[in-house]
Amino acid sequence: MPANLLGQRLTLQSWGESHGSAIGGVLDGLPPNMVLDIAAVQSALDKRKPGSSKFVTQRREDDTIEFLSGLYEGKTTGHPLAFIIANKDARSKDYDAIAQKFRPAHADWSWQEKYGIRDPRGGGRSSARETAIRVAAGAVALQVLHHLLGPAVEVWGALVELGGDAADGQSADLYKPHESPFFCHDKQAVQRWEKALEATRKDNSSLGAIVEVRARGIPAGLGEPVYDRLDADLAKALISINAVKGVEIGAGFSAARLRGEENADEMRTSNSGVQFLSNNAGGILGGISTGAEIVARFALKPTSSLPRTLRSVQQDGKNAEVLTKGRHDPCVGIRAVPIGEAMMSLVLADHLLRHRGQVGNLGGALASVEEESP
Repeated sequence: MPANLLGQRLTLQSWGESHGSAIGGVLDGLPPNMVLDIAAVQSALDKRKPGSSKFVTQRREDDTIEFLSGLYEGKTTGHPLAFIIANKDARSKDYDAIAQKFRPAHADWSWQEKYGIRDPRGGGRSSARETAIRVAAGAVALQVLHHLLGPAVEVWGALVELGGDAADGQSADLYKPHESPFFCHDKQAVQRWEKALEATRKDNSSLGAIVEVRARGIPAGLGEPVYDRLDADLAKALISINAVKGVEIGAGFSAARLRGEENADEMRTSNSGVQFLSNNAGGILGGISTGAEIVARFALKPTSSLPRTLRSVQQDGKNAEVLTKGRHDPCVGIRAVPIGEAMMSLVLADHLLRHRGQVGNLGGALASVEEESP
């Protein structure tokens, strides 16, 4: 089966290409009678849309969403929620000169080898244009979490490193409103990143980045202990984002450099329930949420489409040189922040609905969990 479907209980099927007439999705498994805040969905799309600052691609798309089914009088019906987003500013002619060539570090070669055909216009289906669908669906999924768990649930992301230059600040700052186009709390880092991206753009190159996403207010009990572990599904969802090459949960790879007693999140009881004295596990133990804050990070490679000459080959097997024109992000990590938030929300909402179907409502003697502030 072509893998265009995400989730088990709450499923998202997406369709469309970068330079087609439109992109869209179908979100199925939503609870009925949930008031859908369409303005909140549009606001999430506005965070991701191209042309929002000089540090991202200058393709101009308003990304206005239109819902086609699954709603009646502002509420979900419990049936498939279909939506569409028009493509209005595609410039297919920018790709005419390289239509028969493979861009290094891009999906061109592997897609041609697999399917024997590809859409060279902006990468077609492999383009990050598809992620607008994820952001729209993720905004709906967040409303599912609020509908079933209450408004205390927060899902928030931030750009924490760009071009090898890490931001500074306490983890709690991730939940402060972002006033910069970099989705970052560290103003000094933002100033450095602005200069770095200006220099990189002038040099016709690009930079990689690291994004961190956190979720608060998620109770213990979500996830399965073996193949459908919450962290496994979250890692899969995040690494499915274009340009992502690595994912960490909690302490991640740094846990390999800790001693056992350092890595162990010790526990104590308190008046409000169980208290974790640290959170190296990232809010997930044995594949199941603990009630502590869920923490994930993902690393994105530098943008593959570059306006500089690179050595490659063309479809007839001859050596060639490729220079990619068009409008591309100098760092795809910036617009990946709302995409990461969306994928976190989709995975959590899916697992919440799966849990309710198997076990019932969340709860229990140890359901209330605290995490000691850093």
